[in-house]
Amino acid sequence: MPEPAGRSAPWIACGVLAVALVFTIAVTTPWHLIDLPKPDATLDFTTAEIARQNAFRHEILPWSTASWIISIVVPLVIGFSPLGRRLYDAVHVRLWFVAVPLTVAGVVLITSLLTVPTDVLAERVSLKYGLSVENWRLWVWDRGINWVITSLGLAVVAVVLIAFAKIWQHGWWLPGAIAAALLVLGVSFAYPVLIEPRFNHFTSMPAGAQRNEFLALAKQDGVPVKDVLVADASKRTTALNAYVSGFGSTRRLVVYDTLLKDTPPAQVRLVVAHELGHAAEDDVLHGTLIGVLGTAFGITLLYLLLGPRMADPRRVAFLVALIAAGTTLASPVQNLVSRKIEARADYHSLRLTNDPQNFVAMQHDLAVQNISGLDPSRWRYWMFADHPTPPERIAMGRAWGSENGDPVPPLVKR
Repeated sequence: MPEPAGRSAPWIACGVLAVALVFTIAVTTPWHLIDLPKPDATLDFTTAEIARQNAFRHEILPWSTASWIISIVVPLVIGFSPLGRRLYDAVHVRLWFVAVPLTVAGVVLITSLLTVPTDVLAERVSLKYGLSVENWRLWVWDRGINWVITSLGLAVVAVVLIAFAKIWQHGWWLPGAIAAALLVLGVSFAYPVLIEPRFNHFTSMPAGAQRNEFLALAKQDGVPVKDVLVADASKRTTALNAYVSGFGSTRRLVVYDTLLKDTPPAQVRLVVAHELGHAAEDDVLHGTLIGVLGTAFGITLLYLLLGPRMADPRRVAFLVALIAAGTTLASPVQNLVSRKIEARADYHSLRLTNDPQNFVAMQHDLAVQNISGLDPSRWRYWMFADHPTPPERIAMGRAWGSENGDPVPPLVKR
């Protein structure tokens, strides 16, 4: 591949990709759906329910926050200091394309090991409150799988970029951006069949009235769903959930077995309708498009920062640090877009089921069972909340009911 002519090419490409990314987010994100009343948890959650949620968060947040900080700081310290090069040299492998993956795995392993104490303390809180039922053997297994997947993903990116930089010192940004974008597209497509089975076992929902109702609901919604899968989430958690992943031939509708156990059928129907909203709007595909543009922009920006120096494999820890910093800085925007997308799926479920009463009851029951944060601090909301808060979701149900002649009274009797 010939090198792009002129030093301005990567600058122009970076600017074009930035504009395309902002434009795509602006156009595809549903910024406003319905006028909402001010969320108020006291309307629908009892004093005891609010106190339990506050107590849970008071106990778990110090440890989960510490783990988050460690997971960011450790790669930064290693990558932005001589420790990164020393770690690469300590591998003692002459073939750089072997030494790079080993160094990446080392950075991820060190980070994972340093978060073990705080992660254990957070898990103990989840076990105490009955949110987690995972045994410690499975907990260790999950961490090991996460380490392998994270290391493998970062190693592939590093090896490809370094190889391109060795071949095209002053033009590696172009093949690098293309390759990274294709990787994001491929992972998004293959995630349901390659990654998800590493953590859960999936079975087709048994034939019966509930399965028939879900498929009929999907048909009514105009969403092609060949199967409804049940995940064995109960071996890890008591939380209730469902999701849609993949697109095209790998798109799947998955419900937790915990959701099917004791949840009223009308509420399960609303959860499924929410997930059908994601499928109807092609949210996974839109999110993948944003990921493709964002990744291509990030690779081009990386070239502007490193240029030909990317060819030095001893800088691989520095690359990992930049990825950690970039993903952290992008989190508020990603979460903002995600909250809007989730709100649209809620709105879709209300229109599809015309059942605001059960929608509000479902959001309340999910929040209580999952011990969801009802009123997180602003910085936590922007950094971690990829869904609207339960009071915000209930406010939407109540607003939709009022607009459609089915007002929902507060659940808490005063």
